[in-house]
Amino acid sequence: MLYDKESLFSDDQAITSDAASTNVVHLASGRFKEVAFGKPIPLRIQVTETFTGAASLEIKVQTSATENFSEAVTLATTGAIAASKLKAGYVAPINFVPKGNLGYMRLYYDITAASGQSVSAGKITAGVVAANEGSYHEM
Repeated sequence: MLYDKESLFSDDQAITSDAASTNVVHLASGRFKEVAFGKPIPLRIQVTETFTGAASLEIKVQTSATENFSEAVTLATTGAIAASKLKAGYVAPINFVPKGNLGYMRLYYDITAASGQSVSAGKITAGVVAANEGSYHEM
C-alpha cells in the first residue's frame, strides 16, 4: 500500500487508550477548503499490531477550523469494531476522505477495554493512499 507521508494520520501508532492520531493533516484552507468532491480520495486505516485487552474500538474522522481541534466535528465513524476483528491486517470500513473538511483533519481512536482488563497492545497505520485495494472490511 502506498501512503502519502504528508497525509499520514498514524504511522504504526500504539492505541492503548483513547487518543487522537499522532498527525493532523492540513488538507486545505480558504474559500475552497472542501477536498472531497469529484473522484473520492482513498483513505486506509489498517491494524498493524493485534489488539490485546480491548473489547472494541471506534475510529472517528474529525475536522476542525483550527489545528488544536478546540471544536472538533466528526465526519464519519466506524461504529464499535469488535475485538475479534482487531487483528493485524484488518482494514477499517472508512475508504475515502469524507465531505465536510473545515481545514484540518485527524482520526480519533475511542477504545473500550475488556471487562477487568487494560489494553496492552494494538497499533494502527492510517492515511491517504494512492488507491484502495480489494476487500476493505476484513483480511
